[in-house]
Amino acid sequence: MTPASTLPTASTGLFTGFIALSVALAALFTAGVYWSSVRTDATPAVARRRATIAAVAAIVWMVATAVAAARGLLHFEPPRTMIALFPAVFALAAVIALSPLGRRLATGLPIAVLVGSQSFRVIVELLMHRAYNEGLMPVQMSYSGRNFDIVTGLTAIVVALIVARQGASWSRPLVFAWNTLGVALLANILVVAVLSAPTPMRRFTNEPANVWITQFPWVWLPAVMVLAAIAGHVLVYRRLALDGGVLRKAISFA
Repeated sequence: MTPASTLPTASTGLFTGFIALSVALAALFTAGVYWSSVRTDATPAVARRRATIAAVAAIVWMVATAVAAARGLLHFEPPRTMIALFPAVFALAAVIALSPLGRRLATGLPIAVLVGSQSFRVIVELLMHRAYNEGLMPVQMSYSGRNFDIVTGLTAIVVALIVARQGASWSRPLVFAWNTLGVALLANILVVAVLSAPTPMRRFTNEPANVWITQFPWVWLPAVMVLAAIAGHVLVYRRLALDGGVLRKAISFA
């Protein structure tokens, strides 16, 4: 197994790209909180307060995970502290998407925005492929291997344009089908990532093992990018469920 400390040094472009995308996602989350608040139940002053809280929470989460990674507190050696990050990401995504905040995001943002926001995954996949080429990440986690998540990002652009043109009569079955495809592709790469990590569950034994995510800024792949993807999919399902029970109709037509 390749220890994280012996992985090659990343290029400046890859390093800054990871940081820039993570910061951009936090900024988009903050903007979404403000915009959805204004469009639903809040005055501009209340919306600004909510956006400020969201920004502070995002900064605290990003700084906490970055510091933990930089200090070597996240690793796959016993007691495998890195494993604890994964349920934390799922829990945080659920809190965001299923809370009153999630309801505002799901109903206050246009469906084209909720879908189109997932296009950031195209950039994620390009960065991950670069990481593979630079020897940081195993091939199966890139689109040269078993990662097909770039399809979600590319189709998000197409579906968002379609529903934006459809206006209020946007196709619920189309959105449901796209969202379900995105969940399946995300689940696929998450399983591949887990099976590539140096734990007793490892099944992909080619090097390097999936240890790069224990370091900064790569820790933001699960802590920010995967978090944004999961929460985004749940928000789309919640919009379908809240929009006159159309989730059941979408399922029946899908």
